Amino acid sequence: MRYFGSDVVTVADKLVDAYVDVFTAPPWGQRDPAETRSAFRERLEADAQRPGFRAILAFSDTGEVDGFVTGWTTSAPFRTDRAYSKVTERLGIDRVGELLVGAFEIDELGVRSRARGTGLGRRLLSNLTATAPGARAWLLTWHQAHDTLAFYRRIGWREPEPRPGKETDIVVFLSPD
Repeated sequence: MRYFGSDVVTVADKLVDAYVDVFTAPPWGQRDPAETRSAFRERLEADAQRPGFRAILAFSDTGEVDGFVTGWTTSAPFRTDRAYSKVTERLGIDRVGELLVGAFEIDELGVRSRARGTGLGRRLLSNLTATAPGARAWLLTWHQAHDTLAFYRRIGWREPEPRPGKETDIVVFLSPD
């Protein structure tokens, strides 16, 4: 099911439950579930106000969220909070402007363990990026999320080379051409 802007708040509790389930399990297991729940809920409500915010949720037969993807179009100036400064460090401000600003930014993609291996993650990502401005989308992930890195590479997302000596603990991916 698709949600635009603050409409996602109508299903926020179910989305937050799924987010906590996905992002407190390995390799993200070092996160406290209660803190993760509170922080994501607050961030979701703020992000839903961003211009162009969209989310797609896949529900199980029992009404729980099995998978989700959220994002928005990256605007200028490029942000410096969260992991954005690491993106700028890795790519440089000129490449950030060229590759990321104006492209659709995938903020979160998650699939509960019971729904993994079904193609759900690929479908969610494809559906959300299908209408990306200029067919351009990007995302970042943690360099230690090995299964996640392999997933994006397997479905054709590509990594722009980091500037020499500017590797960080995040990896940036660009959507397939």
